[in-house]
Amino acid sequence: MSQIKELTRLMKELEEQLVVCMRCGMCQSVCPLYEQTGREADVARGKLALLDGLMHEMFKDPQGVYERLNKCLLCGSCAANCPSGVSVLEIFMKARVILTEFMGLPPAKKLILRGMLAHPGVFDQMTEWGAKFQKIFTKPVNDTVGTSCARIMSPLIGDRHFKLLAEKPFHRIIPSLDTKPGKSGIRAAFYVGCLLDKIFPHIARDVVEVLRYHEVGIYMPEKQACCGIPAVSSGDMKTFGSLLRHNLELFAPDRFDYLLTACATCTSTIKEVWPVMADRMGEEGMRQVEKIAEKTMDINAFLVSVLGVRGDAEIADKAECITYHDPCHLKKSLGVTAEPRTLLRSNPKYRFKEMLASDWCCGMGGSFNLQYYDISSRIGQKKRDSIVATGCSAVATGCPACMLQISDMLSQPGDRIAVRHPVEIYAESLKTMVR
Repeated sequence: MSQIKELTRLMKELEEQLVVCMRCGMCQSVCPLYEQTGREADVARGKLALLDGLMHEMFKDPQGVYERLNKCLLCGSCAANCPSGVSVLEIFMKARVILTEFMGLPPAKKLILRGMLAHPGVFDQMTEWGAKFQKIFTKPVNDTVGTSCARIMSPLIGDRHFKLLAEKPFHRIIPSLDTKPGKSGIRAAFYVGCLLDKIFPHIARDVVEVLRYHEVGIYMPEKQACCGIPAVSSGDMKTFGSLLRHNLELFAPDRFDYLLTACATCTSTIKEVWPVMADRMGEEGMRQVEKIAEKTMDINAFLVSVLGVRGDAEIADKAECITYHDPCHLKKSLGVTAEPRTLLRSNPKYRFKEMLASDWCCGMGGSFNLQYYDISSRIGQKKRDSIVATGCSAVATGCPACMLQISDMLSQPGDRIAVRHPVEIYAESLKTMVR
């Protein structure tokens, strides 16, 4: 009975949000999925029309509705360009919750989300085991990009070129920090995130070094959990709630002035998704979520807007060309665009050159890449072409997931272009200054 009441409540919320859509079709022109398929069902307007009759369709063809809703990158291009201000991503996530609570999670997702991701210790242990044995089953393919491929064809991996798990995750390098602020007078919490911890620990290390350089106090509790975006994107509120409660216990908002991440997806999840999807946390939980969301900031934006980092370095004679890809969650959700470019211009080793359509989605979309790799890679190839056209030796982006997708797209044709994070470029300039 309680489940039926909850479904009814969610359906009512959804209906109230759906009436805002005018069906104008503006979302078609900016949807990377629609550009590839040309199908109305794949664009936001088509999905919203489907959701208008969700109660009927959910009982008639729940699996069909579920598949159509999941065929979405959740890039936010539609929401960012909607003249009516429709909260498309919120609607889609809530609709996925309704369908998942009605149908249940597919066995594979249930195993991954509830069996592994919901338990941070188990997740850490399994990825560390994976790091120990991964080289048996993989081989390096592009040393500039730093990618590998599977030695034996796998249905899950296919012909992807991917970054290996780090030999030592960041939480083993620096388990925790709790330092006082220096001249900055600022104390910042550092939320590391799964990809930085397990694949890009050197970026997390650069974040720490940069904050230390600016004499920012760092609060970094151990045993951090996933931000919950894979769970909530799959409609799994049980796992999302478990992860959210775990992180709320670690990050009491009165312990820091800002909560920083170097992951665009984690930043937008904590700042925008937590407040709208945490209504089951009770009043106290919601207050804590809202306080944390208010203090959450992307590392690029913090360094430039709060600490005053400037991008006016005198370019060296033999400077390398670098370009920048705008992550969807950073630009379209959070409006952070100039700050990463400022960090790139702070390093005299690089000459910045804008690429064509820098804010066009790279095609990653989290689990979308696993379910629809053929479409994901076609979208990614468009991004690859824009990068290569600049003649750059490196491309930077503020999202580790985008880094994975771009690495794959550059590696497969053999491009010799490094994939970096803006904070790496800035940290590199500081090391040069210290010398």
